Amino acid sequence: MPKLIVVTREGEERELDGESGLSVMEVIRDGGIDEILALCGGNCSCATCHVHVDPIDFAKLKPMSEDENDLLDSTTDRDATSRLSCQILFGPELDGLRVTVAAED
Repeated sequence: MPKLIVVTREGEERELDGESGLSVMEVIRDGGIDEILALCGGNCSCATCHVHVDPIDFAKLKPMSEDENDLLDSTTDRDATSRLSCQILFGPELDGLRVTVAAED
């Protein structure tokens, strides 16, 4: 099973087993990390699942949509590796992906 590495807001690093076909947001939620609110349930209509992707892993991701980009513009903690975790489909090609939960807006 592919692994997702999540760094919490407190700096704790957790390694989660991720089921292929789930979003990174769902893997984080199912892994018991409650820092991701995901108020819209993964419909790309809020930015409460904002994460920072490790720069080494960022190139592995598919490009973001215009909607995702617009939503990230509404956050205060956006940087060059910001993504909405609900928009990253997890699978074997992302084994070892490392993300850090963004600051709460």
